[in-house]
Amino acid sequence: MISPDASHFIYSITLYLCAMQFEKIHNKGQARLFKSDYLEMLTKTHPLVIWGMYLPVIIYMLYYSNTTLEYSLSRVLILFFVGMFAWTFFEYLAHRFLFHWVAESNRAKKFVYTLHGNHHHYPRDKQRLFMPPVPSIIIASALFGIQYLLMGKNTFMFFPGFILGYLMYGSMHYAIHAWNPPFKWMKPLWRNHHLHHYKDEHNGFGVSSTLWDHVFGTMFDLKKEKKTKRK
Repeated sequence: MISPDASHFIYSITLYLCAMQFEKIHNKGQARLFKSDYLEMLTKTHPLVIWGMYLPVIIYMLYYSNTTLEYSLSRVLILFFVGMFAWTFFEYLAHRFLFHWVAESNRAKKFVYTLHGNHHHYPRDKQRLFMPPVPSIIIASALFGIQYLLMGKNTFMFFPGFILGYLMYGSMHYAIHAWNPPFKWMKPLWRNHHLHHYKDEHNGFGVSSTLWDHVFGTMFDLKKEKKTKRK
């Protein structure tokens, strides 16, 4: 049986460790990523800017697939929804293995911090919850090229779904950091991502969906976490 003094000591150490963890997290302000004001400006954006960029592309590609390429509406819709589902897997892999890549060289550490580390440092920085336009276009173009090499003209139906999946992920990510969950059934998404930020960044990689966290064993035990919070 643990003595009262030992219990008090363990409790004090726990509080100290929690304080050490939260010292690294700032719920106000934003990181300075570049010395150049111009480059710094290019690292920020608003969700409506990204939606405005990609929504016309999505609509045009689907229209082009059905009219010019003469694919049936059923095929267009099936591949479109397959693309949306594929995004959730890509999101999980990118978040787990790229965004949380354990870099060793200073240059690699700078890259990871610019890509995602600053978001963990300043999780409520609303201007960096979406990938900004310039890198977003570069990455989207590269992904389209890879998908076209693998799927040919089917990409014109798959890619719009993939991009809509990204837009929904980005919007969900923005909402999680900016607002409370609007519906009760969405609370697990909010809680899973907040635990990822404030408790253990090596779990809870799904943002728009917790499916792959369940599949690969990186999902937080939300019932256990709720009981711990109450205690």
